[in-house]
Amino acid sequence: MAPFDWWGGGKENHHRGTPVVVKMENPNWSIAEIEAPLEEDFLSPINRNKAKMRGKNAKQLTWVLLLKAHRAAGCLSSIASAAVGLAAAVKRRVKSGRTDSEDLADGDNSIEDDDDNDNEQLQTVKARVFYSVIKAFLVVSLLLLCFEVVAYWKGWHFGAPKLQFEYILASPFRVKDAFGWIYSKWVLIRVEYLAPPLQFLANVCILLFFIQSLDRLILCLGCFWIRVKKIKPVPKVRLDLESGDGDGYFPMVLVQIPMCNEREVYQQSIAAVCNLDWPKSKLLVQILDDSDDPTTQLLIKEEVLKWQGEGANILYRHRVIRDGYKAGNLKSAMNCSYVKDYEFVAIFDADFQPSPDFLKRTVIHFKDNDEVGLVQARWSFVNKDENLLTRLQNINLSFHFEVEQQVNGIFINFFGFNGTAGVWRIKALEESGGWLERTTVEDMDIAVRAHLSGWKFVFLNDVECQCEVPESYEAYRKQQHRWHSGPMQLFRLCLPDIIRSKISWWKKSNLILLFFLLRKLILPFYSFTLFCIILPMTMFIPEAELPAWVVCYIPAAMSFLNIMPAPKSFPFIVPYLLFENTMSVTKFNAMISGLFQLGSAYEWVVTKKSGRSSEGDLVGLLDEKEPKQQHQRGSSEPNLGLGEEVKEEFLLKQQVQAASKKKKKKHNRIYMKELSLAFLLLTASARSLLSAQGIHFYFLLFQGVSFLLVGLDLIGEQVD
Repeated sequence: MAPFDWWGGGKENHHRGTPVVVKMENPNWSIAEIEAPLEEDFLSPINRNKAKMRGKNAKQLTWVLLLKAHRAAGCLSSIASAAVGLAAAVKRRVKSGRTDSEDLADGDNSIEDDDDNDNEQLQTVKARVFYSVIKAFLVVSLLLLCFEVVAYWKGWHFGAPKLQFEYILASPFRVKDAFGWIYSKWVLIRVEYLAPPLQFLANVCILLFFIQSLDRLILCLGCFWIRVKKIKPVPKVRLDLESGDGDGYFPMVLVQIPMCNEREVYQQSIAAVCNLDWPKSKLLVQILDDSDDPTTQLLIKEEVLKWQGEGANILYRHRVIRDGYKAGNLKSAMNCSYVKDYEFVAIFDADFQPSPDFLKRTVIHFKDNDEVGLVQARWSFVNKDENLLTRLQNINLSFHFEVEQQVNGIFINFFGFNGTAGVWRIKALEESGGWLERTTVEDMDIAVRAHLSGWKFVFLNDVECQCEVPESYEAYRKQQHRWHSGPMQLFRLCLPDIIRSKISWWKKSNLILLFFLLRKLILPFYSFTLFCIILPMTMFIPEAELPAWVVCYIPAAMSFLNIMPAPKSFPFIVPYLLFENTMSVTKFNAMISGLFQLGSAYEWVVTKKSGRSSEGDLVGLLDEKEPKQQHQRGSSEPNLGLGEEVKEEFLLKQQVQAASKKKKKKHNRIYMKELSLAFLLLTASARSLLSAQGIHFYFLLFQGVSFLLVGLDLIGEQVD
């Protein structure tokens, strides 16, 4: 401490300074403890010698530089370790060599029509067409980049593209060499033939982008108005939640849980609905099992028997002919003779866990309100903080429920049914034609037909039902493909019915222009075309320009609005913006498949679940390990009891299932479309450096890195 005695003014003031501990991330560095000077020591006293002050300032500067060097070294070491870990993950992913094209080749046991080999081959061919188009763009962009780099070193570098054209017109017709002649011809072709149509397409996409942004802004203003005025649906009968009494209103309610090979979550969903606070004589639970795995069937049967033994009014149904996916399953269950005794039906997917008071808080909105056909609750997610992918999904779905669903429910009494966590009036289902298997979005289909029949919908933002979001990019990608191809199928089918319906003209306009065209077709179209195709092309054809406000400012503002319903996710606003553009390739592909009836549009893949439960459910599941030997209630199927022969068969099939698990392991995959677009955007960012386009370069760079991470499947669940 001798060299630094001037900080403390001697031994008597030696410990006046504040101790500062600098800890290095790199283990090769030692831990140094330095006493920082007081604030008054940095001030120049009037009576102090100037020479001494110069020495003191030099020592202060040395100390500050040392501290900053230590911090920089620690930061660099942490960045280096993260980079090494990322490089190792990329190396493992590339070494495994498993691509998304193997999904269609291998098939999926949750696709019901996987026996049709010709249909699978057709899907594979059509899926590769889109990838081939992207790959062609990538090859052309790489050739153009090499061409532009050579031109740059030969002196063809101008800040503005107009200067190139003016230079060519002003130069004599005789050029110096062959390359100069070729490049001048290329510039003329760009100006006369390529730039005008590209600029026109860019202007169209900018107009669509502006309209969609205005629609989103209006929705956010509507949500703000609802919050300020504290508007929410109020039942005509006051419900006392403490006593659980709504003037004795307990109608007959049917609860349905459709499931298919979802052995990870069936226990928690069955336990949740069996614990609903509703008179048992007024409640019936149907477990609609479409599983084709015998082991899963036996496990679900045993769970149903257990709850029957505890007094729950629950039945098990399994279809022999499994046509129509989820819609066919629900339609078959509604054809049961005893359904006519029930007034309402509540539907929950296999991973949903309604709270015990769910029916009391939803069914009460039907009393004395005969126009209401549907009451929809909001979703909440037990695994929203599991990884970056689940956090980004939480942002999207929070905006969907709190803004889109709530605003549409309050102001126009219509929104798309979410397929689960909702209660339907059975009369509304019957008058609307019931469940139809014509699309993969049966929930939206029945909602549109009920709206055309004059039924009103109620959305409850304060009633939540816990569920899961996909934790792997593979599962999320397949879910989004179904969610964006189905609406286009439905739009083609129901457009004549909308035009011929007797609802008001403004409701027809809302359905056609906003609900279908703007939010289901235009949004994925311009998002993919503008940011993944047109923007990279403008780097190679600089005569067509995209303003900076289109590339940066409006997308940032829209992302800010989207993230407002999930304020804790504000640190992820930049990854959210980049990821939404990255997902546009999947959504655009799905939209085109549904609009033109391509093979993949009719593909139904059950979203994979991880089986995560809330803390309360985990406590309840601990008590489910005791085997129930006596079961006295009957069921909807004969021979539901597990005798000795069935138990032996069950154990045998469990062994077969365990052996098959070793062969079918989960893997992270490489997604070729996303990787191709990543290299396309990175190539365009390199080209933008030659034109000194700053904000375009950064956007293309970060967007390319985002596509690269998604293409290597580094964003979601990581499987060793």
